[in-house]
Amino acid sequence: MKVLFLFFIFVLSFHTGFAQDNYDAELIPATLRNRANATIRNEETVVDMRSPDNVMYSVKQAITVLNKNGENSARLVLFYDKNTSIKSIKGEIYNEVGKLAGKFSQNDFKDESAVQDFSLFEDSRVKHYLPAVNTYPYTIVYTYEMRYKQNLIIPDWTPKPANDVSVEKSSYTFICKPTDQFRIKTQNLANKAIETVTDKQKTLVWTVNNLAGVKPEPYSPDRENYQTSVKIAPQNFSYFNYKGDYTNWQELGKWEYDNLLKNRKTLLSTTTQTIRDLVKNETTDKEKARKIYQYLQNKTRYISVQIGIGGFQPVTAADVDRLGYGDCKALVNYMQSLLDVAGIESYYCIVQAGSQKKSLDPTYASMNQGNHVILCMPLKGDTTWLECTSQKIPFGFLSDFTDDRYVLACTADGGKLLRTPKLTTSKNLQVSRADLSIDKEGNVTGNLKTMFSGAQYDNHEQIIDKSLTEQQKLLKEAYDIDNINFDKIEYNQKKDIEPELTENLTLNIRNYGSINNGKMFLLLNAFNIKATIPDSKNRTLPVYINRGYTDIDSITYTLPENVIPFIEPNNKEISNEFGSYISRTRLEGNKLTYYRKFVMNDGTFPAESYTAFFKFISDVNTADHLKLVFSLKK
Repeated sequence: MKVLFLFFIFVLSFHTGFAQDNYDAELIPATLRNRANATIRNEETVVDMRSPDNVMYSVKQAITVLNKNGENSARLVLFYDKNTSIKSIKGEIYNEVGKLAGKFSQNDFKDESAVQDFSLFEDSRVKHYLPAVNTYPYTIVYTYEMRYKQNLIIPDWTPKPANDVSVEKSSYTFICKPTDQFRIKTQNLANKAIETVTDKQKTLVWTVNNLAGVKPEPYSPDRENYQTSVKIAPQNFSYFNYKGDYTNWQELGKWEYDNLLKNRKTLLSTTTQTIRDLVKNETTDKEKARKIYQYLQNKTRYISVQIGIGGFQPVTAADVDRLGYGDCKALVNYMQSLLDVAGIESYYCIVQAGSQKKSLDPTYASMNQGNHVILCMPLKGDTTWLECTSQKIPFGFLSDFTDDRYVLACTADGGKLLRTPKLTTSKNLQVSRADLSIDKEGNVTGNLKTMFSGAQYDNHEQIIDKSLTEQQKLLKEAYDIDNINFDKIEYNQKKDIEPELTENLTLNIRNYGSINNGKMFLLLNAFNIKATIPDSKNRTLPVYINRGYTDIDSITYTLPENVIPFIEPNNKEISNEFGSYISRTRLEGNKLTYYRKFVMNDGTFPAESYTAFFKFISDVNTADHLKLVFSLKK
């Protein structure tokens, strides 16, 4: 009896202690407070895959927000729809010394439509909560449970969500039946999972401890390439009552085509006839596609619904035809349907979009890669890609949002990994030519003509449709020169597969050539000075330059009569693995010509090369700040 009593006391004290964790911020080790704005004190994530259509996902997380910069780490955002339900949410808030300061429940969360005002997605909703606390540090504890009626997507585990977040301890538990087959991909984990198997279930547990906050290193690869993570993809799955199995991209793409895409392309009969009439006089598939693409752009508008929110199945082509809007999935499916009328083959392609290049992992197929859909037309010897969500983007131009990465083409023959075209260093061009006159007070007037192409077209295209007032504002920010004003602004576009934007400016700059003690000081590079980059001591990550580009600038200054025209040679050349730089200055009579060419190469370089990269950019910046000093006639 005494032994039983002692056992009861032990169990009671264990559960009492667990429920009353000490969240005093002073208990966080100094090594975890350093370079951290928030610290995860403890996180326990459990995925219980009871069956393909019944997956329970539960999380308990205690996170201490150390200062205002860590506030976003206290935010909880949960998406749900008819396939995902939130079973429970509750939490507590503790003050700096770990004393309970308040509690909250699901009723305290804001509940909103994830895609407002669009009837096609009325079931997609989001709950979110951020505590109204402005005294730091404080600790927030979330405990929530969700149910997924599918196992096509098992949430990834990323215990350290950001550079400025440290982790005391975190665990991930995956539970399934002993006979369930699945693939696992782990990254940057020191320890393997602890596996336990019984007659009824298999359990795998991963744990990490004492992950410090880190200082961001400039020009680093995307965090997904090196962060600690666990990814799980079950072989047999259920999704919205669809069943399937896959172990590679070919099988996954085949399942998606057969189950989610194949029967979504029926059009209104009037639209079918419109398309036939539209292309009847065109002799090539490419020109037919160009006309159909223009029809798509004129008829539809894009609404932002990321793949994971609106589901993976596009709404029908008939719905887009009727309503005139859709997300990326819907618009690509609609464009495919229009192309089918003209007998043009096309592929529905899943991509991880963003200006930072991210490819689907060729070695690990899973449904939770990719956030966007684009279209590929394998025209004979002339494969053409289409971005279907923009009403302005030129036909055949993908932009830096989706260039140079692996995508999954879902076809009748199965999934195919394709690579999108690359916007290359030589084609990401900015070429400018300026003719400027300087008067004896140092004021400048003249014209500047600049052509942008490739990724640099992307960077500037958005200014075209702005009002004149907004254009003036944006240009002053872009050129960032004291006293600059634009008397005339004009833009011309070449909308093609390799588009170009030409900017024509008539401008004046008061007191650009500064005068002091009988001398005029002139900064030769007026419009395109390369900014410096931060130094990075004791670097650990590779140097990653996401996209290369080429800038070519030439300026001709007509000097005033009161300037004594004499200069020393000021030519500079630099060349290395990161790129090259050339600047030259020439004086003929009262005409001073400045030429500059800067090339930045894309690529991944060893961590230790950052010192040389830093010096390269610093040397370019110094050369760009070259000033000439002219004596003035008395």
